Amino acid sequence: MTESPDHTTDQTDQDDAGLNTEAVNDADAEVVDAEVVDPEVVDAASDDSNDTTSTDAEHPDTRLAAERLEDLQRLQAEYVNYKRRVDRDRAVVQEKAIADVLDSLLPVMDDIHAAREHGDLSDGPFAAIADKLESNLGKFGLERFGTVGERFDPNVHEALLHQAWDGTVEAQDNDATTIVMVLQPGYRTGDRIIRPARVAVADPA
Repeated sequence: MTESPDHTTDQTDQDDAGLNTEAVNDADAEVVDAEVVDPEVVDAASDDSNDTTSTDAEHPDTRLAAERLEDLQRLQAEYVNYKRRVDRDRAVVQEKAIADVLDSLLPVMDDIHAAREHGDLSDGPFAAIADKLESNLGKFGLERFGTVGERFDPNVHEALLHQAWDGTVEAQDNDATTIVMVLQPGYRTGDRIIRPARVAVADPA
């Protein structure tokens, strides 16, 4: 009868020990679960949340400034294109105006050229005036062209006569149609043909 209480006591101690062991295991599990959380991950998630909030709540003045900047850039591009177009048109109008003035003086230039060819402007005051006029017009790029023996070029010459080759003209190119007589010289300024040279041509034998 004396051994029964001891057996009961031992069993109770083992049960208490078992209960304490389970409690300790539960506590350790809670500690492990708490240590799994990474503080840097939490901070990063917090920063992302703040960035999203700041983007969604963009200040109205920022959007207005961006719109005004876009308008300014578009106006500047339009102005640059307009200025280029005006400068180009101004140059074209200026060239045409000069060409029109020179074209109106071509009859005078023809008379001077014919008089010089016949020896009427070899000396005297009229010769000086003719020289001065040709010199001043040359400042605007006026140039006379079309000579005997030159190769015929339909882009700058106008053939009024076609005759047989008589061998009296030395041709620049024996295989090409050659100018044998200049009926009226041509004039140009730069690459612009004011009047083509009117000529008589022949084919070398």
